[in-house]
Amino acid sequence: MHSGLFPFVVSKIESVESCEQKDQIFSSLRVTIYDSTQWRLSEPFTKMKKIFILTLFLINSMTANSQETQFKSGVYHWNDLDVKAGNMREGRRFFEGSSHHFDYLEIHATTQQAGAKPAPPHTQKDIEEIIIVKEGKMKMTMDGESRVLEAGSVILIPPLVEQSLENVGEGPLTYYVFMFRAKNGMDLERGSQSGGKLFASVNDLTTETTKKGERVGYFDRPTVMCRKLEMHVTQLNNAGPSHNPHQHEDSEIILVLKGEVGVKIDGVSHAGQEGDIFFASSGALHGVSNLKDMPCRYFAIRWQ
Repeated sequence: MHSGLFPFVVSKIESVESCEQKDQIFSSLRVTIYDSTQWRLSEPFTKMKKIFILTLFLINSMTANSQETQFKSGVYHWNDLDVKAGNMREGRRFFEGSSHHFDYLEIHATTQQAGAKPAPPHTQKDIEEIIIVKEGKMKMTMDGESRVLEAGSVILIPPLVEQSLENVGEGPLTYYVFMFRAKNGMDLERGSQSGGKLFASVNDLTTETTKKGERVGYFDRPTVMCRKLEMHVTQLNNAGPSHNPHQHEDSEIILVLKGEVGVKIDGVSHAGQEGDIFFASSGALHGVSNLKDMPCRYFAIRWQ
């Protein structure tokens, strides 16, 4: 369709209030298709043409609304996700939309069966990514550098870095992917000065004993898309809170690795188990607790 016609039709429709006035607009507009891509004025609209234009208008509205979906504070359960299977893979999408700091944020999980053919190497033009290995053994390659990573390992992939991954284990490989683009734009120099791409192998990290369990720090630094991005794992050995409810500018994700975790966000209590994701938006009052008198373990991811 000619690029100028549809916005013109929409603006005309939105500028009036009554159905009668809208019908008058349809009756006065004259259009037909020629050369498969051009539009010109000709015959009055038939009823079918009215339906066609209204359908396009509704599709346009729904597309705009889906692009503006806000990542809401709460819990997103693994077992509630739709599963798309094919080509020795399964995919689960938690969310796609935007958040306080990101104009694009997408979170999904992929499972590759042993022997699955790896996708060709690719780059993201203006998207930064975090990959978390949930189970199995992954060979990750970034700009020609490869590492074999096990469950609990994390990869940070800046924009424009060539990447590919492969299941090199004997069983399934499952991993989470977080894709994001900052509202304030990307800063390639900031990301480079902070270290650029990152392989964080779980075998290379230090476990710190705390009063309530354990803590494993992954990284805390600026990135291409974030003024600050911090990741760590917390383990709580007994029932009770990790800390008092608090607020901060950062948005935060809690990804449950094992056990049963409770997160209270702005007065609403949520419960989750392995695979579930909690989200607390910037400024939300929140606190994390172990719901059982046995160890729970979770990733905490904070950014601004």
